[in-house]
Amino acid sequence: RFFQTISKMGSYFCTPPLNFLLIVLDATLTTLAYAVGGIFLSTLLGLMGGILASEIWWTSVIPRRISRFGQHAPWLIIRSGLAIPRAIHEVIWGLFFVNVIGLDPLSAILAIAIPFGAITAKVFSEILDETPSEPFLALLNSGVSPLKAFVYTHLPRAFPDLTSYSFYRFECAIRSAAVLGLIGAGGLGYEIFLSLQTLKYEQIWTLLWALFALNGLADLWSSALRGRIGYQNRCTGDCSDYAQAYSSKSSILVTRDPLVKFSIRAAMVLVPLAFIYISPDFGKLISARSIAEFRHVAQLSWPPSFGILSTLDWVKSIGITVAMSLLAVAFAGSIAPFMAYFAVRPKRSIGSNPGIFLRRISIIATRGFLLIARSIPAPIWALIFLFLFFPGILPGALALGVYTLGVLGRLVAETIENLDDRPVQALKAQGASPLQSIAYGVIPLTVPRFIAYLLVRWEEAIRATVVVGLVGAGGLGRQLIEHLSSFNYSGMLAILVVFAGIIFTVDLISTSARRDFRLSS
Repeated sequence: RFFQTISKMGSYFCTPPLNFLLIVLDATLTTLAYAVGGIFLSTLLGLMGGILASEIWWTSVIPRRISRFGQHAPWLIIRSGLAIPRAIHEVIWGLFFVNVIGLDPLSAILAIAIPFGAITAKVFSEILDETPSEPFLALLNSGVSPLKAFVYTHLPRAFPDLTSYSFYRFECAIRSAAVLGLIGAGGLGYEIFLSLQTLKYEQIWTLLWALFALNGLADLWSSALRGRIGYQNRCTGDCSDYAQAYSSKSSILVTRDPLVKFSIRAAMVLVPLAFIYISPDFGKLISARSIAEFRHVAQLSWPPSFGILSTLDWVKSIGITVAMSLLAVAFAGSIAPFMAYFAVRPKRSIGSNPGIFLRRISIIATRGFLLIARSIPAPIWALIFLFLFFPGILPGALALGVYTLGVLGRLVAETIENLDDRPVQALKAQGASPLQSIAYGVIPLTVPRFIAYLLVRWEEAIRATVVVGLVGAGGLGRQLIEHLSSFNYSGMLAILVVFAGIIFTVDLISTSARRDFRLSS
């Protein structure tokens, strides 16, 4: 039966029906509008939170005469606070806002903006901490204020990676907007859910191709824009004077690039158009009904009921959740670096290579596979693997692993592309083989960022166990869905508190691992 279903679904892969294009177009625009609105708000929150959650900011603002604990106390408080909103998956946020303000487009936008803002703030802070701080420290030692030094030196150096990750979050927002369709928010996810319920497999491929197209366009735009920013933002000539090489002139050159100017103007047009198209009612946030509903949910949720599970059941559920996420990250982390190498676009300097045609074919094929892997949300992957295996940890881990592979492969590939290629060119000039050039000129510079992204994906995998639990993958996600369906808000709050504790622990492990790696290298 499984192979018959797969065969029937696969027969429409290349010939999806086009007799309901108006419905697909409306669903696509709705999904895009949710993503644009959510990512706009989350990027604003992430930029402000990322600066405040970075160690380098607080160590520069707080005088050195204060103890090390005093310098890190604000950072620790903010990082702890960010663990709470990002521990709650956007589906749970969506259900919460639907209960409070109703089935309004604002529910979907806020469901994306709040957790994505916290996640973006965490990653932005890590990018800022990982960025070499020589020019920033040089200006500080010259008597420049921390804010001016940060704006004129540190932010421009981190700008390519910040932009790259922002566009990646835009892709994630598109997928999250599709997943939010499962709770009735509309868009591509809602139409896919209806097609699955009515067994109209031919319509699923039309909707999936629309989802692939949205993610693909975001990927192409991201790659082109990040490539221009990275090219313009690299210093030329003598780079010994970091403060001069990465001055505000670099930012001016970047903003003069035609693609950058087009992207800025396109964003300025897309954001208001998105809000106009879906017309969210922000007044509902302060309406009497919303405030009353919020108080009602808060009264039912507090205090959290940790007695819903025995100690053994808590340990078992936490163990399944952590094991599922670790298996997914181990699967993706062991394959992503190899796939990322084949997904990296060649530099201009090797354009005359005789084997460049085959190289470009491998790039297209690898990027296409990674795009499909991350374009299909984890719950849909879980449904596919549930056909092959039995309900439990294995299909959930595979679903998260395939999805994580698509995300991690793209991030690692873009990290490699963001690197300065002069060390590799210098090694080649000294007679080093291509393998030696990669081993000594690429891997040492890529590993710190790869570890940071891997640990972030571990945290994301833990969050995603909630939606994977929707299809019976087990763990805390399944417990959360069960108590959600029975309107046991106090039990839900207890599970969310445990989720936040796990994610905060992973955050501490991530920060400690990155700090130790920086010191050892």
